[in-house]
Amino acid sequence: MRSRLFVPFVLIITGLSACSSPPAADPSTEAIVVGEGYEWEALNPLLGFGSEGASKLFDGLIKHDATLQVVPALAAEVPAVAADGRSWTVRLRQGVSFHDGSVFDAEDVVATYRAVLNPAFASTVRSDFPMLTGVEKIDASTVRFDLAYPYAPFANRLNLGIMPSEALATPAPLESSPFNSAPIGTGPYKFAEWRKGSTMTLAANEAYFDGAPAVKKITIVFAEDDNTRAQQMRAGDLDATVLPPALARTFEGGEFAVLHHRSADYRTVTMPSSHPVTGDPAIRKALNVAVNRQGMIDALLTGKGVAASTPVPAVLASYVEPAAQFRYDPAEASRILDAAGWVPGADGIRARNGQPARFTLMYPATDTVRKDLAQAVVSDAKAVGIEVVLEGLGWEAIEPRLAQDSLVMGGGSQLDPDQVIYPLLHSSFGGDGFNNPGSYRNAEVDAGLDAARRATDPAEQIAAVKRWQRAYAADPGFVFLVFLDHSYVMRQKWNGYTPVVDPHSHGVLTWGALWNFEDWAPKR
Repeated sequence: MRSRLFVPFVLIITGLSACSSPPAADPSTEAIVVGEGYEWEALNPLLGFGSEGASKLFDGLIKHDATLQVVPALAAEVPAVAADGRSWTVRLRQGVSFHDGSVFDAEDVVATYRAVLNPAFASTVRSDFPMLTGVEKIDASTVRFDLAYPYAPFANRLNLGIMPSEALATPAPLESSPFNSAPIGTGPYKFAEWRKGSTMTLAANEAYFDGAPAVKKITIVFAEDDNTRAQQMRAGDLDATVLPPALARTFEGGEFAVLHHRSADYRTVTMPSSHPVTGDPAIRKALNVAVNRQGMIDALLTGKGVAASTPVPAVLASYVEPAAQFRYDPAEASRILDAAGWVPGADGIRARNGQPARFTLMYPATDTVRKDLAQAVVSDAKAVGIEVVLEGLGWEAIEPRLAQDSLVMGGGSQLDPDQVIYPLLHSSFGGDGFNNPGSYRNAEVDAGLDAARRATDPAEQIAAVKRWQRAYAADPGFVFLVFLDHSYVMRQKWNGYTPVVDPHSHGVLTWGALWNFEDWAPKR
């Protein structure tokens, strides 16, 4: 899935403009120049920017620490749930101001969450809050969230960046809001300048309630090509960047720190149900045992990743069902296809009733990791008689074809097994963009997802998650490949780096190596 950090995921650059060059990395340790592979279209939390927390521009009511535990941010304390689980009360921190000097209070929280729920705003994060029915101001420093049903991990959803109520005074589609390119938050850094297609600059919020950041300036250089960012690192134009594992490895042993984060970030092949090949259960099952996941990790990711059979990540170990893991067995894949009537032809490609076992697999053209994984799928599929035709495209060409053609897609959250997985697999989201794009439908999986979502006892939730994984493994709707490690290269000029488990969304202004950058300090 295209992370909502970058939604809509239209890459509007092809590297840096020919008429400009990246700023040289500032020799001062009180400034940092960072290479980013993607450029956002909107810096609006309600359009997905920083919607999973760890934003530099915005604060949520809560945030997550290095162990991913909920801790207060704009809340004065951890939110309290009612005995029936149907409401959550949040006391708010006092003395907080937005970047424009206006005072933060309950009106801003209410306005933000009501805008999420109001269709007139067309918020892209609305599907993250199916349990939320309303939010009420109790007094200037207290709000209450009302739920349609008990939802145990609701506190995790309260990391959404809070916007000033004035920016949401008029219900209208947020897509055209001027706020998107001139954001005002309460976060540790303030928006300063955005030269679209080139750079963005942030300045330290000297009035930040948790203390002014020691690093006073962040310059973000947008360059979608991995090799371009690596060259800029070597040339001294960048202080830090994100790179594919194999490219990051070339920086080891020198002046740079090479950092690897575990993640919940999966890569999967979508299998559209409407396609005569990918919609066949035998094809799906065969491909799941035909792909050599560990071989991909070793050869393409330099060992930096974990095999994936379902969207439940290894970092949520207690939820992983061992019986739902696919083993690499191309002989078994051939037996499955034989039994389903897919017969090899003279060219080695199978067919059934005149239909060749052939489908198109798309990948974003600038993403080298997805391209490499797609090529590995082509090879493994061909070995069992399935022909996969690759197309590297821009997102604007990919999105209209999601219902018919396969895609190497990414997604994943490290916070709980419901937030991303429910809309990915539940039939009620079938065909909803990057939510269940192939319209997968399985009644047992739906029932397990529903039971897990409404469970209030942790053991009950774990049991339900494992139950739907077993049902999914018997009737897979995707071909999950790997959970990636995220790799970063950084000059060693600061103290404060703390490793963390990343979600799919990562980079400069959210999760990633700089997730707690406001706590860093220059080395002296």
